[in-house]
Amino acid sequence: MRIAHALLRHELRLLVSLVLWATKRRHGTGGGGQAFGYARGQGAVMFGFAFVCVIETLTMSVLLRHWPTVERIVLVLDLYGVVIIVGLHAASVVRPHVLNDGSLRVRYAAHVDLRIPVTHIASVRRELRTTHQRTDGELDIPVGSQTDVTIELTEPVTHFTFFGRQKTIRLVRLHADDADSLVQETKEAITQARNAPSPLPDPLG
Repeated sequence: MRIAHALLRHELRLLVSLVLWATKRRHGTGGGGQAFGYARGQGAVMFGFAFVCVIETLTMSVLLRHWPTVERIVLVLDLYGVVIIVGLHAASVVRPHVLNDGSLRVRYAAHVDLRIPVTHIASVRRELRTTHQRTDGELDIPVGSQTDVTIELTEPVTHFTFFGRQKTIRLVRLHADDADSLVQETKEAITQARNAPSPLPDPLG
């Protein structure tokens, strides 16, 4: 049941992302947050997959023309597959990384959404990686098989996987189309957070 719920929730997010993409809106960027996209490098690949699926759909329609019932079922499934592929790209476009005054929201399409308080960030730097090995405490979010920003944390944050499993994260690697700006703006946000005056004690406390 949990797996079915996760899959349904994911597909609904993809469909919503298609609507946002069509209306040129973004998710989670209100309130003055700075958006940093990451989908520029994967667009051609995703649409290539969609094109292959369209060709497959046309081919199956010809092969199954003598079995109309089966042809309709396969047609619906194939078209839905195309919608999902385009929805994955749409979700990557409309759900960028977002930096606001208090946190860096790291995302990928509709299945990764991690908020990192800037006060928990020990360092952020440019670091190009094209290979990634799964390691406890680390979250890699490559695009086009590469990441170019590494974030080390002073204390762990909680990440929930696609199927809701809880993981403790101390290091994040991600991709951004403008990695230099993301690194610089994040460093400035960290400095501002560290230099912010402490709240005055309550005189009645």
